[in-house]
Amino acid sequence: MKTLIENFSNQLNEGLEIGNSTEITPTTTEINNVVISGLGGSGIGGTLVSQLTSNQSICPIIANNGYSLPEFVGENTLLIICSYSGNTEETISAMNIGIDKKAEIACITSGGKILDKANELGFNNVVIPGGMPPRSCLGYSLTQLFFLLNKYGIIDNTYISEIRNSIGLIEHKQDEITNEAKEIADLLSHKTPVIYSSSEYEGMVVRLRQQINENSKMLCWHHVFPEMNHNELVGWRDKNENLAILLFRDNDDHPQIKKRMDICKPIFQKYTPNIMEVFSKGSSMIEKTIYFIHLGDWISYFLGINRGVDITEVNVIDYLKSELAK
Repeated sequence: MKTLIENFSNQLNEGLEIGNSTEITPTTTEINNVVISGLGGSGIGGTLVSQLTSNQSICPIIANNGYSLPEFVGENTLLIICSYSGNTEETISAMNIGIDKKAEIACITSGGKILDKANELGFNNVVIPGGMPPRSCLGYSLTQLFFLLNKYGIIDNTYISEIRNSIGLIEHKQDEITNEAKEIADLLSHKTPVIYSSSEYEGMVVRLRQQINENSKMLCWHHVFPEMNHNELVGWRDKNENLAILLFRDNDDHPQIKKRMDICKPIFQKYTPNIMEVFSKGSSMIEKTIYFIHLGDWISYFLGINRGVDITEVNVIDYLKSELAK
């Protein structure tokens, strides 16, 4: 896992090469909405991209994480099927429903049943390198989601330069990133992490929560501003030094979000002394998000090291899949 995290920038570079070289057959169908269907490490890209393209997408984009699809899916829907293994049962189910609904289907996968079905029915598909844990391959799936949306005319191609800038940023800041990640991991060790950000970064904090779950073998939770100010804030009533807050901040956050975070910090400090703020780096939302993702991956790695766990294994998920298959 350490090597895979270290190679994140190389993976993004390779993802750009794959996207540029993949031929996508144009559709004559008008696309009125986009649904990106996937689970876990394959599904988080849909959540991230739907947020990162919201200011330029010509139609709604939603992430779907289950067996079924929204009722509105139809002939004018672009359904992007994202499964690293190509054998995720929930995603296969959603794909079959999309076929029945005659949606325009494109796939991102390394193989499996989904690639077989895509080839059989002539769907556009992007093949990414296989053989790794799905959660460690976000650099491949994230880039391909941007490319597919661009090639279907949903977004423009500014994402290419922003991803390239992101690669330069995390390569230049690598030592700084790992040092900060170690410091954060030390704060979170043997505590329950509570992760907060503005709503614009919710995809990123979901990714971090998932990485802490899988890599660090820990439970944690997340929420976002301003929504948490309307509910969760009231739950801060009992002192608990076993909680540790990680507050992700951006100098370009809405002024009222900055004010809300500043007001809430001393409220949190009444109940736990374990609070750390993390500030973004980069000049665009894509750069800042990729920076935060890379930092978060390192946090989850060092947390796992501190806990003495096998960072790569996901035995309980493998057990669940074997039981479901019976």
